[in-house]
Amino acid sequence: MTASNGETSVRRLASEILLKVDIQKAYADILLDQRIRIQRLQERDRALLTELVYGTLRWRGAIDAQLNRHLRRPLAETDPFIRNLLRVTLYQLLFLDKIPDYAAVNEAVQLAKKHGGGKVAGFVNGALRNFLRRNNETATPQATDDSIAVLAVKYSHPEWLVKKWLEYFGLEGAKELMRANNERSPLVLRVNTLKSDRRALLDLLERNGVTAVATQWSPEGVWVQSGSAVDGLPGFHQGLFQVQGEASQLVAYLLASQPEERVLDACAAPGGKTTHIAELMNDAGEVTALDISARGIEKIRDNAARLGLTSVRALRSDASRDFPGSFLGHFDRVLVDAPCSGLGTLRSHPEIKWHRNPSDIERLGRLQEKILDRVVPCLRPGGVLVYSTCTLTRDENEQVVESFLKAHREFELENAAGYLPEQAKSMVQGSYFLALPHRHNTDGFFAARMRKVA
Repeated sequence: MTASNGETSVRRLASEILLKVDIQKAYADILLDQRIRIQRLQERDRALLTELVYGTLRWRGAIDAQLNRHLRRPLAETDPFIRNLLRVTLYQLLFLDKIPDYAAVNEAVQLAKKHGGGKVAGFVNGALRNFLRRNNETATPQATDDSIAVLAVKYSHPEWLVKKWLEYFGLEGAKELMRANNERSPLVLRVNTLKSDRRALLDLLERNGVTAVATQWSPEGVWVQSGSAVDGLPGFHQGLFQVQGEASQLVAYLLASQPEERVLDACAAPGGKTTHIAELMNDAGEVTALDISARGIEKIRDNAARLGLTSVRALRSDASRDFPGSFLGHFDRVLVDAPCSGLGTLRSHPEIKWHRNPSDIERLGRLQEKILDRVVPCLRPGGVLVYSTCTLTRDENEQVVESFLKAHREFELENAAGYLPEQAKSMVQGSYFLALPHRHNTDGFFAARMRKVA
């Protein structure tokens, strides 16, 4: 069996997307969506393209280790397109079995020839055939020790992150977390309770041939297990649901906003938490959503309009700077869903682990502390402040909260378990909300609830 021209084109597209992810630090999901729409790919090719891009990114560390064993010069010094073509092809050879090895190699050689001529094609041919001839191992090394270097290759995570998670979660916890990160991310919806309920949405999806089940932790969550693109799902254009991860859906419960209150969402795009807050308030009150990005504000407004919400006011603003006087003492509740390293979202954004480095963690920690300091004057006495991130580093989570509480004695930490839905009360460590991919099958999420007592 040989690959069709469409499949060859898909492998070229995958290599081009991975090239941009590699060089420009672009997000794979955005590039994939653009390519799929522009190329008007059929379902089979769309599925293959998605598999090649995400699979290669998940296992890039293990793939690179294999390639470097079979190249005469370091992979990092190879032409960027060819480097990513080799990664895509090795992912096929190691993880996919529908295309014979010889066909996958031949496709790569032809694409390399079109890109750089005969010499480049010879290089690719030699590297891949050398791999096939000399390597009968799996995608992970056979070494049994638990050194950072071995774990980094075996679970395909950068060494600095392996070290950090060994310190945070211990050996077995870190292994389980990294293993979970290499699984596919589920598509989760949040039913718009102002227009429907979860049972009705599940029935609607089922009648239209979409397999979906209720989520375990969030009372409004629906886990979609089959179906088309999100905007093609029944109920999307009618505003019956919003795409939002299950752990993210629980953050609004920590805020516990009431109808007619005034709420500030300081870092709000794309608006998942903003719109959930408004729904839990029965769209009665005032939800001010800020974001530094004009495109982010547009997304918030679009989502609020589609969901039929009138209490949301989206404004472009930098939460790390001083707020206008009209904001001071104005809000009953403030949510800071802070800019973070995103290391809790590696199932859906595997490229993040290759883009981040320890200096990013330090820089983001300083920014998070600055934003928390800035929002303090906006909150009335007795008001509630919730700090959340979608990352799993102590530097951006517990340390930020501890530093804030030390500097702001007028705040006290409250136990998150007292505000979560009954089925989610166990997702607490100490007083903090902590969702973990390997324990809860959600994104990694952290949140702290604090009250301004003076």
